[in-house]
Amino acid sequence: MKRLPPRVSASLGQLGSILVTLFGLLILTFVIGRMMPVDPVRAMVGEEATKEVYETVYRQLGLDRPMWEQFFIYLWDVLRLDFGTSIRTGQPVLQDILHVLPATIELATFAIIFGAGIGVPLGVLAAVNKDKLADHIIRVFSLMGHSMPIFWTGMIGLLMFYAGLGWVGGSGRMSQFYIGLVPERTNFLLIDSALAGEWEVFRSAINHIVLPASLLGYSSSAYITRMTRSFMLDQLNQEYITTARVKGLSRRRTVWGHAFGNIRVQLVTIVALAYGALLEGAVLIETVFAWPGFGQYLTSNLLIGDMNAVMTCVLIVGLIFVGLNLLSDLLYRVFDPRTR
Repeated sequence: MKRLPPRVSASLGQLGSILVTLFGLLILTFVIGRMMPVDPVRAMVGEEATKEVYETVYRQLGLDRPMWEQFFIYLWDVLRLDFGTSIRTGQPVLQDILHVLPATIELATFAIIFGAGIGVPLGVLAAVNKDKLADHIIRVFSLMGHSMPIFWTGMIGLLMFYAGLGWVGGSGRMSQFYIGLVPERTNFLLIDSALAGEWEVFRSAINHIVLPASLLGYSSSAYITRMTRSFMLDQLNQEYITTARVKGLSRRRTVWGHAFGNIRVQLVTIVALAYGALLEGAVLIETVFAWPGFGQYLTSNLLIGDMNAVMTCVLIVGLIFVGLNLLSDLLYRVFDPRTR
């Protein structure tokens, strides 16, 4: 029997792994939806509904059927991209998520740019100056970012930089004056305002995103800094670094050209996971800043027991991490020729 080429075999293996992961994610999402201490029927019909109305809706939702049959109905609905209707908004859940997710993507993207932009250089600097003053200062800086609750830093930031100094915008994605001026084409406010030529709205959006993105990025930079420092220390202790120094290579070239070049693949995974965590964990910062994003949407629907929306949000989070892992694998091939 003829063997498949190594690349084809690896691609098929990766595809199989993805399918198994997605199927497991669907099972997990379904189980979470059924185990939550929330009655979806009561959430829909209200507390004062009669027994007859309750039982009618109960049967309409298919909750009277065996569990395995409910799962396959759920699976078929997901394959058709039918995630049900939100109780809170009365609109299809997928439509709601497509409306709110871009706001969180904008926030998380600015945050990861800020977090990686300061986290990676600080991690390298700490490793190069191990156990020196710079290393201790950076470690304290990272520890503070990791330990301070994001809702607390959000409120302090609003008090200092918005209410006190007036350097940044307040809550929301833009000033109230500009709401409704920009047509929603992509639901990415910065892109839509630029396409519409509404540069005042664009500046307002930048002014409002700076503070929450910086605080969110600071919390992620703590993790990125620690991991970068750890990776760099491992490389700086290798023999090839000693050899490079003996040959007279400059410190800058030794650190950034050789040591840092060998940790780029590892950093890709770290930054990708940090980005996924920002998309998933922006709930508190969105609540503090009244940011109409994915996290606030999930929280609002969880409080009222809207299980269609909650289950879909959980599924979306899982898909985001699967997608980021795929992106990491693709970037591996760019940064590491051995994986091509």
